[in-house]
Amino acid sequence: MAAAVLHLLKGDHPAVALATIARQVQAGDEVAVALLHGAPAPSLPARVRVHRVPDDVSYEQLLEKIFAADQVITW
Repeated sequence: MAAAVLHLLKGDHPAVALATIARQVQAGDEVAVALLHGAPAPSLPARVRVHRVPDDVSYEQLLEKIFAADQVITW
């Protein structure tokens, strides 16, 4: 069964985050990335959903996504 994974990116450790995201996508997980205020958008696999906070998603909506995810990873 695929896990719903949410990565919170603030711009630190992009290489490690991208390697982890790639492995999760290959494993069939549903991966989403929340780019926190000012974080640059890295090159992500096509299946990854990207949410810019607070431009596209409010902090309240982000909190809802955090509680809905099976796993949350912060970078």
